[in-house]
Amino acid sequence: MSDMRPTVFVVDFGAQYAQLIARRVREAQVFSEIVSHRISADEVERRAPAALILSGGPKSVHVDGAPSLDPRIYELGIPILGICYGCQLVAQQLGGTVARGEKGEYGRTRLQRSGDSDLLDGLPATFDVWMSHFDAVSVAPEGFRVAASTADAPVAVLEDPTRRIWAVQFHPEVMHTEHGQVVLRKFLHDLAAIPAEWTMQSIIDTQV
Repeated sequence: MSDMRPTVFVVDFGAQYAQLIARRVREAQVFSEIVSHRISADEVERRAPAALILSGGPKSVHVDGAPSLDPRIYELGIPILGICYGCQLVAQQLGGTVARGEKGEYGRTRLQRSGDSDLLDGLPATFDVWMSHFDAVSVAPEGFRVAASTADAPVAVLEDPTRRIWAVQFHPEVMHTEHGQVVLRKFLHDLAAIPAEWTMQSIIDTQV
């Protein structure tokens, strides 16, 4: 970034979630900026964000005109966290399978950890999360490990530490998800290695 301030791009896929995610990132003392899902890999590379968070969205990845992402962005080596629709998009674009849901999963549900996980390290084996999806990832892309599931989402958390890509089907940004802010902080501070040093005062000090 031009002012050398570590910035997280929250990629907006057209739902109400991007604003809340951006706020949660700032609460973790990291500056965030909402960008369109139409942003190109060239622009991302030029602006060099410290990480990307792919937001939820109102559509299925299967419908015509569903918002997508420049696939070259995955090759830049920038840490990525996909959330809900963002999780499904990661899976679909990188070779996994997103199954059309029969009933969906809405509201609070129980997440069950199913293996090693960078993102969930130190958290309980089971905890409540907030879901809002119809489709679900059924097969993770090659190279990804499945770290958790729910009753209706066999792939609720998927991770590829080598490519620095993590994704969750649930919404860590909402208050209904237990340990949600812990998950976001773990991504930002531990996995993306962004220091917790931004505050609103930082902007005031810069402008004065």
